[in-house]
Amino acid sequence: MNQEILIIDDQPGIRMLLTDVLKNEGYKVTTAADGKEAVNKLYTNTYQLMIVDYKLPVISGLEIVKMLNKDKIEIPVIVISGLTDEIEKELADNPLVKEILAKPFDIYHLLKVVKNITG
Repeated sequence: MNQEILIIDDQPGIRMLLTDVLKNEGYKVTTAADGKEAVNKLYTNTYQLMIVDYKLPVISGLEIVKMLNKDKIEIPVIVISGLTDEIEKELADNPLVKEILAKPFDIYHLLKVVKNITG
């Protein structure tokens, strides 16, 4: 398969969980702990999918998605957040955002979404 997914979350536990689960499914996984690190990776590598926490230090998940749109970088995005009601309105019109998942999310549902997006 060798599809690469970028996981951006400031919580090490979530990064580790998602990395383990996705690697077990055959995906290649790269992680970033904050928005600045993520942006550096996004502009130097190619990913089939980005899973991003809405609230991040330095550059927020929302700002990252806006940058990708502005620079016409086509990468499907799954946004994870504890505040889904507030952000659904903000991200509703964004063509890159394929799914918004509330924390704590169901890992099986997340895997299903990832598989649907990556084909």
